[in-house]
Amino acid sequence: MDGALLGTRRIHVREPDTTPTVAFRTVDGAGRLYVLGPRTRASYLVPKDVPHCVTVRLRPGTARPLLGVPLSELVDQVVPLRDLWGVRADRLAEELTGMVAGSDWAERVMTRLEAAFLDRLAAQSPADLDRAGLVGAAAALLSAGAALDRGDLVGVAAAPPVVAVARELGVSERHLRNLFTGGVGVPPKRFARISRVRGVLARVCREEGASLAAEAGYYDQSHMTAEFRAVMGVPPSAYRAGRLPVPAACSAG
Repeated sequence: MDGALLGTRRIHVREPDTTPTVAFRTVDGAGRLYVLGPRTRASYLVPKDVPHCVTVRLRPGTARPLLGVPLSELVDQVVPLRDLWGVRADRLAEELTGMVAGSDWAERVMTRLEAAFLDRLAAQSPADLDRAGLVGAAAALLSAGAALDRGDLVGVAAAPPVVAVARELGVSERHLRNLFTGGVGVPPKRFARISRVRGVLARVCREEGASLAAEAGYYDQSHMTAEFRAVMGVPPSAYRAGRLPVPAACSAG
């Protein structure tokens, strides 16, 4: 049911995010690793107490070689890392569980996770790393509306962003779309749309109206409201007032 007043309820808003996350958490004393795939829409959850939890966000482009599958297969999903890495994930989770002690346990777990990811990247072929670099560069250009008015892109702002980005990176539009969708999980246009909504989220509780829409790169306020509602489930005014959907039980991630 949409439009429920927040009142005294505690609600965890899991924002839309094209960046996948690897999470380590303990459940009944046992450590588990999960992958939170790219999220194309917000979810509203009842907070769940977790004794120990550490998350690592994966950079656009590096996620596919790290996880071993196209990110398009993980969109809006939470999956155990063992489903992707097999027994290696179980061994890593067991090792991390042994680190959960002392005041600096989170820092040590984070350091070990980062080392595991770097080892996996080091095992990738140069061609895979080149593709990852291309996807990362495209994501940087498309993020938050893509700065198409940069000096080297002046005069092409009227073109569709993906066309301008492909030209900037020296690849065909079709090649960029295919590579980007597999490496990020969503096509470039949808990636830019989600990034734009995230930009509104950062300011929606402080600003409103046409000025916010213009600064976020929308045609007008109705355009912003329509995209925000499609991704967040409620319009900006309701979100700002705390009239959020009834929260669901928190998933494993």
